[in-house]
Amino acid sequence: MDKKKVINTSLAPEASGPYSQAVSLQSPQRLVFVSGQLPIDLETGKLAIEDIGAMTRRLLKSIEVILKEAGASLEDVVRVDIFCKELKRDFAEINKEYALHFTGAVKPARQTVEVACLPLGSPLEISCIAAIP
Repeated sequence: MDKKKVINTSLAPEASGPYSQAVSLQSPQRLVFVSGQLPIDLETGKLAIEDIGAMTRRLLKSIEVILKEAGASLEDVVRVDIFCKELKRDFAEINKEYALHFTGAVKPARQTVEVACLPLGSPLEISCIAAIP
């Protein structure tokens, strides 16, 4: 039996992007809590200056390698939190790139929040929770 199950109800608003209203998880499983990632260039150690799609891709790749180190993958992610400084401008582009990385039938639950300030002046930060099978 699959341990993740999509929870959707017509009694609540539909998801406005590539994510689930909720995901239920059959326990016990080991959970991995990935801290907020910033678009840091590994060669320079500084904030990468690039468009929001490229930043989203960079952050999701960072999350992917962190999960791999923990024995998990993006398929195991059950929750994603996105913090963005310019949500009105960047939401569609973030969703476009996000959808390329979360392609399974069960999309993680997600919240996307506009914030006034992020570390190092970053316009974007992404964190997640994964359940290792």
